[in-house]
Formats: sequence, structure tokens, C-alpha cells
Amino acid sequence: MSRTRLTLAAAAGYALGCVQSADAVARALTGGTEAVRGAGSRNPGTANVARLLGRRAGIAVLAADVAKGAAASVVARALAGDAGAHVGAVAAVAGHCWPATARFDGGKGIATSFGQCVATFPAYAPLDVAVAVGTHRLARATTPALAAAAASSAAWVGAGAVWWRRGLPNLWGPRPTRALPLANAATVAILAARSTQLLLRDRATPA
Repeated sequence: MSRTRLTLAAAAGYALGCVQSADAVARALTGGTEAVRGAGSRNPGTANVARLLGRRAGIAVLAADVAKGAAASVVARALAGDAGAHVGAVAAVAGHCWPATARFDGGKGIATSFGQCVATFPAYAPLDVAVAVGTHRLARATTPALAAAAASSAAWVGAGAVWWRRGLPNLWGPRPTRALPLANAATVAILAARSTQLLLRDRATPA
């Protein structure tokens, strides 16, 4: 696969990731983005939107963010094959976290990464949900959401390696190659970097 096609796949994925669903929903309901970016956790994501604008608004953001992660992979696959599917999906998560259209201040990328999983690793998607939900319920830490994210991320990368090494079926997703665990690991690194950035920002903000 040519570098030009992979570059186009990455650009398309990033562009789709830059579409900020939370901002769009906030504008539709309030006429601006301040209702989300200026209140609560200030994170333009599902949880903050649901908390501030209601459950239906949160569900809309969740669905849109998952859809754009999957769509980025589908578009990138059409441009650059199976390798492009992985590149485009990772780029979409990066675009969601650091969107050029919103001063590089986006969300945490978790829903968009699940869209990546649905498109590039559909055989594992139900297990991904099960691991995240199960860990969240069982965790006794003060931050069960963090524990769930860490557990599901580790399992996602590990499962990708297993599917690649054993050549397991992957439903409608690309044939498992080493690109699968590598792309999963790249996305996990993006999620960790964004979460760390947000944590440091929150600590630096006066109460």
C-alpha cells in the first residue's frame, strides 16, 4: 500500500474525528458550546453532556462519537485497504482528542475508540463492553471508570495480539495482522495521553 494512500486515510480519519458531537448537540439545544465546555467537567463528551443537558443529549453524543470512529475506519479502508482502516481509525481518535477545529481541545476519545473497535475488531467488540462494564462494577477503587478503562484497554491490545497470532475470524473487520494490536496500542496511548493532559489541567485549575 502506497504512503500516499495511507496519508489520505490518516487525513480522512483525522478530519472525521475533528467533528465534535458534543459541541453540535450543545449548539442545537442551547445555541452555543459554553453549556458543555464551560460547566461540569468541561469535557465535550457523553458524561458531561448527559449531566448538563440530559440523558437523551448524552446518548446522542455517544452514538455520534462511536459512529464517527467506525465511519473513519470504513472510509480509510476504501482509500487504503485493511492497513488504511487501522490508520484512519487511530487518526480519528487523535482528531477527537485534539481537534484542529476546536483549538485542539477535544474529548477523551473513549467512545470514538469503541467505534474503531466495531469497525476494525468487531469480533471483540462485545467482549470489550463486557470487560469495561464488569470492571467498573467490581472495582473498589475511588475511580472505577479509570479502572474500567485501564482493564478494557489492556484486554483490547492483548486480544488483538491473540487474534493476529492465531488467525482467528474477525467478522466484517480486516483480516487480523500485526497491524491490529499495533493500532489498538496506538489508540490506547492516545487515550492515556489525553486523560493525563486533562487530569493535569484539572489539578492546575483553582477550585
